[in-house]
Amino acid sequence: MTHSQSPIFLQEVYKNYGKVRALQGVNLEVQPGEIFGFLGPNGSGKTTTIRCMLDLIRPASGTLRVLGLDPQKSPTEVRARCGYLPGELHLDESVSVADSLRLLNRLRSPQADWKIITAMAERLDLNLKLPIKSLSKGNKQKIGIVQALMHHPTLLLMDEPTSGLDPLIQQEVYQLLREAQQDGSTVFFSSHILSEVQEIAGRVAIIRRGKIIEIAETNALINRSFRRIRIAFKSPCEVDPIKSVPGVTVENSDGSSAITLRVEGEMDGLIKALAAYPVRDLEIVKPTLEEIFLAYYQNGNGEA
Repeated sequence: MTHSQSPIFLQEVYKNYGKVRALQGVNLEVQPGEIFGFLGPNGSGKTTTIRCMLDLIRPASGTLRVLGLDPQKSPTEVRARCGYLPGELHLDESVSVADSLRLLNRLRSPQADWKIITAMAERLDLNLKLPIKSLSKGNKQKIGIVQALMHHPTLLLMDEPTSGLDPLIQQEVYQLLREAQQDGSTVFFSSHILSEVQEIAGRVAIIRRGKIIEIAETNALINRSFRRIRIAFKSPCEVDPIKSVPGVTVENSDGSSAITLRVEGEMDGLIKALAAYPVRDLEIVKPTLEEIFLAYYQNGNGEA
């Protein structure tokens, strides 16, 4: 696939803020119709990347295409075809929720059907009559979600979409994003909430200090990292030989009758070692994306 067909294509994109190197040669390609997660802690370059896509800021160098267009040459067309939820949403505090959404809708062409807006607000439990100045952070976030989705954009760019939302509303947002995908939209969202990415993203990129350090299918990332294995024995055993198996680390030991292991790489060595033991039960637990993420970010000093 050429970059002209990709909703998002970045090649060797650099961006500095003075002496701070925000993006250091970012390479990224997102396929049409996928939900793509962009993972990293605060300050890793997630927001800077999204702002460059919309020409809200400009990179120092590199190639960047959004929906086949150069955002620097066609910023209006790019923004018209995108839905954007910024990480920090600023709204006019003096108007109602409905008036704010009407204004945002009028700025678009073509405009969204007001029935779509009211239905989405109802699903998110957003009261259109309330003044914005009386809203919580979570309810203001709902306005941002509605305005990003209401016009059925070709590409959704969302920066920390569920920030400030309670768990039930988070699930509703996930469903809205799945529906947008089913309607043909491509969804690109940044997050540091790893369970969120695990829930809805087909692929994920992990960014660290302005560099992409991994791009993979979410399931593949989980499957290939490590496993946690809980073993219960029929009778107390000497478990030291198990501890010496390559790739095996003991996480917890309940005397000599049960043990919890972390296994990296192949399982073959452990299985052969266990053949000499009276195993009563064995449970394999796949790691969460949270654990994988921390493994990627941990350095030799133990600093995450």
